[in-house]
Amino acid sequence: MHPIRLLFAFALLTLGFVSAPVAAVELGDDGLHKPTWLRETFKDLRDDLAEANREGKRLLIMVEQRGCIYCTRMHEEVFPDPKIDQLIRDNYFVVQMNLFGDVEVTDFDGTVLPEKEMAVRWGVMFTPTLIFLPEAVKVDQTAASAAVAMMPGAFGKGTTGALLTWIRDHGYASGEHFQKFLARQVNP
Repeated sequence: MHPIRLLFAFALLTLGFVSAPVAAVELGDDGLHKPTWLRETFKDLRDDLAEANREGKRLLIMVEQRGCIYCTRMHEEVFPDPKIDQLIRDNYFVVQMNLFGDVEVTDFDGTVLPEKEMAVRWGVMFTPTLIFLPEAVKVDQTAASAAVAMMPGAFGKGTTGALLTWIRDHGYASGEHFQKFLARQVNP
C-alpha cells in the first residue's frame, strides 16, 4: 500500500471513523459465545454467589440463546471494548445460561430446573438478559426476586458501561433510577 494511503487509513482508524476488525468470540458446542471471563460452574447459584463474594465480585447471570443476533452484537461490538471488558473482569463473576438449554440450575431457594424452565420461572423472555445479584440472597428467594437489576436487550457501549458501573457502585441502593444515572453520564 502507498505510504500516503497507509497513513490516511491509520488516521481514520485512530479517529474512530473505521473500526478495527474484532476477533471473533469462540462459540461453544451449545452455540453460545464463550468469552474468557465467563465462568464454567455447576450452576448452583448459591455456590456461584459464595464464590463471587470470595473473589470480591458481583454475580451476573447472562441468559442467551443460539443464533441470537443481539447476543452476537454484544459479544462482538460491546463486550470487547477495553473499558467494558476490564469492568467485567475486575468486578463480575459471570455465569451463562441458555434460554432453551437443558443443563440443571439450582436457584437460591433450592429449586432445581433445566435452564429453559428456570428462565420461564424468572420471567426471562428475551436474549440477552443480564441478571445482577446482590452480595446476599435470602434462602427463600429466586434469582429474579433477589436481583438488583434485570436488563433485557442489547445496548451500546455507553449504556452497558454505565450499567456495569451503576451496579458495581451500588447505584440502585441510593434510590437513583438507572435512567437518571445514565442521563447524568451522557449530560454531566
